[in-house]
Amino acid sequence: MPTAATTTDPPMTGRPRKRSLTLRGHRTSVSLEDPFWDEFRAIARADGVSVSALAARIDEERGLDIGLASAIRLFVLRRVKEQADSPAAHQP
Repeated sequence: MPTAATTTDPPMTGRPRKRSLTLRGHRTSVSLEDPFWDEFRAIARADGVSVSALAARIDEERGLDIGLASAIRLFVLRRVKEQADSPAAHQP
């Protein structure tokens, strides 16, 4: 059952925004919603890599049947779920 939004939940930002990246020396853009972009940047920072380097890694690993923006969203979702499922996330 979905939970009701609380006053601390960030507002939905709506449409994706284009962001510029450099993948293996080539400029490209990806359209992501602000919450996905913010979390993607936080993951890159935590991993000690640039956003472009992390995007290039995801780009190399994705299949031809999925776009880069979708691959980034799925990557972010997977990482957030892994963090939520980790034992450290359940400690007081």
